[in-house]
Amino acid sequence: MRPRTLRHTLLLAIAVLVLVSGVLISQLVTHRYSASLIEGAVAQADNVAHRLALDAAEKVLINDLVGLQRMLDGQLAANPAVSYIFIIRDGQVLSHTFQAGVPVELLAANAVTGSEAGHVEKLVSGKGERFLDIAWPIFGGRAGTLRIGFSEEPYRKKVGELWFQMSLITLGVLLVALFAGQLFVFRLTRPLLRLTDDVEALSEDNLAPLAPAKGRAEITRLASAFNSMLGRLRDYTGRLETSNRQLEKKNEELDRAQRQLRTSLSITQELAALADLKEVSAYLIRAFKGIIECRNMALVVFNSRADGAFVTTDKGTLPLQAAAAGTTHAAFATLTGISFLKKENLPGVPLPLEMQAARQLAVLPFHHQQEFLGAMVIGCPAECTCVTKELEVIELILKQTSGALRRAVLHEEELRDLLARIEPTAEFSGMVGKDPKMQVVYKLIEDVAPTDATVLIQGESGTGKELVARAIHQHSPRREKPFVVINCSAYPSTLLESELFGHEKGAFTGASRRRAGRFEQANGGTVFLDEIGEISQTAQIKLLRVLQSQKFERIGGEQTLAVDVRILAATNKNLLDQVKAGQFREDLFYRLNVIPIHVPPLRERQNDIPLLAKHFLRRFAERQKKDLREFSSEAMRIILNYRWPGNVREIENTIEHAVVLAKASVVEAVDLPPLLTGSGAQASAAPRKTITETEARLLREVLEECNWNKTEAALRLGISRSTLYEKIRKYQLSPPTVH
Repeated sequence: MRPRTLRHTLLLAIAVLVLVSGVLISQLVTHRYSASLIEGAVAQADNVAHRLALDAAEKVLINDLVGLQRMLDGQLAANPAVSYIFIIRDGQVLSHTFQAGVPVELLAANAVTGSEAGHVEKLVSGKGERFLDIAWPIFGGRAGTLRIGFSEEPYRKKVGELWFQMSLITLGVLLVALFAGQLFVFRLTRPLLRLTDDVEALSEDNLAPLAPAKGRAEITRLASAFNSMLGRLRDYTGRLETSNRQLEKKNEELDRAQRQLRTSLSITQELAALADLKEVSAYLIRAFKGIIECRNMALVVFNSRADGAFVTTDKGTLPLQAAAAGTTHAAFATLTGISFLKKENLPGVPLPLEMQAARQLAVLPFHHQQEFLGAMVIGCPAECTCVTKELEVIELILKQTSGALRRAVLHEEELRDLLARIEPTAEFSGMVGKDPKMQVVYKLIEDVAPTDATVLIQGESGTGKELVARAIHQHSPRREKPFVVINCSAYPSTLLESELFGHEKGAFTGASRRRAGRFEQANGGTVFLDEIGEISQTAQIKLLRVLQSQKFERIGGEQTLAVDVRILAATNKNLLDQVKAGQFREDLFYRLNVIPIHVPPLRERQNDIPLLAKHFLRRFAERQKKDLREFSSEAMRIILNYRWPGNVREIENTIEHAVVLAKASVVEAVDLPPLLTGSGAQASAAPRKTITETEARLLREVLEECNWNKTEAALRLGISRSTLYEKIRKYQLSPPTVH
């Protein structure tokens, strides 16, 4: 059964909101709590299995089955969480902790495929008991496999207790919310109901002033407005009684005024149930047409920032853009009371077509809490006379309903903002793009950021791989810790190892003091290894150890250091091809490729090119303090037709070039680099080899101008030193040999 009153509706809404919020929060909390318990249990199980496998290896190898059985029994007695332990080798059980032997179905329930780590499997016994079963190889699997089972019952019991506690809390919050809501709704609606009863009690013979209303300011103002209207009606009735000749006409006017009063009361009550701006505005226009003879009406309501407006006529509600809204606001905001204006007095104000033939316009501005909200515009043609009394009734109704109009405007703005948020994300942590491929990248970042999983970011040069790594760090629990970037291609193999792991004093020539490596500096944070495909075989081995154990030694040192870092890697090469060619370790590749993220090149998301161009235009225009907001059609055509082999980095440098050279208020085609315009138009359609040759020639010219000073050359080119070194190696550039 539907609620009959506003009070019931509000209480039901409060209850539903509290219940839904409580259920959602309970689900989220219990899910996160369960996941964390299971993760802790798995970690504990791995630790116990690893340690027990090491202890059992010696006894298995020397065939000490008695000592092996004692060790298993002792471990079972010492750890209540362990449900069973057994060791199997070549299909034969060497030792176990079962009373009646190892169940047959348990033997093949779990196994390891390699020799370096264990394998976890969730099992359910015939009795319904749930276990975390760990299969761990002993001595690389040559001495058999250790199987150890941990019961999930303690963790499931904790989750059930948490769910029960959250249910009790939700129930308590619901009761408190209903009690408080009952008091609030009662206090809110009581004055309005009392005022409505007093107004409905009015009649032609009883026009006594309403009793002073107690409640909120809107209710008090409404009562005062009604009393003011009643006073005018009493005066008007007295004048009617003084003239018998006009008695019939005066009685008709009184009846009409009373109908208008009831109409205003009905409008006020009906609007309380409406929230949509189109519905509120259309209802007011329909109601006003029952009060006044003039039929051409338009209701103009401005938004909260006064930089936009909504215009409602018989044909619907349309928005006004900033320019038209500003002109209309300036024309109406200064008016006080009912104003009769000619169309010529409103230059630049967009009027509906049906008002073009109006002899004059009656404009009724209205306010809400001393703030100008909008105006009612009524077109008065030659055959229509706008009666002031009727306009006053409309003006009064507008004052009474200003709060409802304000709420409707805010509702419309919230709806538009919600629709805007539903649109695909155009910007995410410094990355710009609406293309579905970029949306996939954003979603992957959000999914992997809260974890410590290793991520391999792949993509062409200039696609923004470092931005992806920074976004993962900023959205992770390590965001307050260091984010250390290492360009592996910028260091020779010997220096790279020192840079990563540090060195002791005297470890090599030039090592005059101890130096902490980047892994030590990033302890607790994130290490980003850019161009990971460039590291040497020796560095690959050491890096693999860090990934496996989070431990390493400085060059020339004997002390083993332990760190807590998350590793993100990036490359513009195909590491799998390097693995096949023997240039990259296979085990390191699979350690790095836990979560692969591919950043698409710009040519695969051409719809993002205008977004990126406008994004960089705003950035560099602000930096250069220029009023640049748009591209000419020709400039945008050139930008869209270019292939952008340098991806986002190239378009960023291109737009900066254009902003610096731009002379007008828009970026013209002549402001773009020559590579895009003129010969650049040909280059966009030319093979990639031409672009490569052009870039190599440009690099050589700049280096020769700087006498091969790489720091100065990088500054002139607007790129980093590491990028310059990478391009020098790519194009095999070298200074001329002096004979």
